[in-house]
Amino acid sequence: MRGLVLAGGLLIAACAPSVAKGPTVAPPTPAPPPLELTCAGAFAQGGVVVCRTSPGATVFVDGQERGAADASGWVVAGFDRDAPASASLTVRTATETRSLDVAVAARAYAVQSIAGLPQQTVTPTDPAVQARIAREAAMKEEARKSRAASSDFLDAFLWPVQGIMSGAWGNQRILNGEPRAPHYGIDIAAAEGTPVRAPADGVVAMANPDMHFEGGLVMLDHGQGLITYYLHMSRLDVAQGARVVQGQQIGLVGKKGRATGPHLCWRMRWRDRNLDPSLAVQALATARASFAAGAPLDPGAAPPNFTPWTPAP
Repeated sequence: MRGLVLAGGLLIAACAPSVAKGPTVAPPTPAPPPLELTCAGAFAQGGVVVCRTSPGATVFVDGQERGAADASGWVVAGFDRDAPASASLTVRTATETRSLDVAVAARAYAVQSIAGLPQQTVTPTDPAVQARIAREAAMKEEARKSRAASSDFLDAFLWPVQGIMSGAWGNQRILNGEPRAPHYGIDIAAAEGTPVRAPADGVVAMANPDMHFEGGLVMLDHGQGLITYYLHMSRLDVAQGARVVQGQQIGLVGKKGRATGPHLCWRMRWRDRNLDPSLAVQALATARASFAAGAPLDPGAAPPNFTPWTPAP
């Protein structure tokens, strides 16, 4: 009110004129951070790597879609036994794409000859046995489709059993004089009945006590298609669908199936790629430490040195 004016005995208020206001303008939305892709692990044939990117980003490896990053942006990927010298890792969101071309170190593989196996175990001719093998192959293929909603691959994996290596990963196998597929496991000789422990958290994708080739078999799903196998066990202590924690006993070393003596055959796959579990022990620990330190390895640099086997103490 600017003042009072007396007019005809009336008190009139003289008010300031109102000022029109314009529309409210919201502050500009900050631009999202650029799409990142950083990786650490073993960039080698049979190796496994962990990468960090935007949550939910679609993942491509060598041009093939391979799922999506988890809610925190974690991704796991692997390189097969005979992977070429380079690979491409790509992540994509609705608005951005980021790629890394990585060098993959080649490895040398020995030839391992094993004699004295029952021939019907090596090359079965009995129709009933062949039918059983076909049924069990279908069971394993179904188990490999397991995709646990977890990122247990972030654990620094432990050895499932201690012992002496009796068969290295990737070696060409000659069984009873017949060339066979490469050996996609680490054979660890140990006394029958030795406890076998989960190297990391996971979900039991398969548990069968009597497979033709594998004997007692357990498969653990660690998330995003990373699955580990435990063969020839004499006893299983877990059931399909159960969740296990790192260090939990899952069974006992045995010699069931195609085996010449008590040992654990430890295998690892990432989707359709066979990985070296002995290399993964080092690679996943390296990745965990690298990300914790905020300095993931440069995937374009020379691959780190790796030791594909850690002897028993």
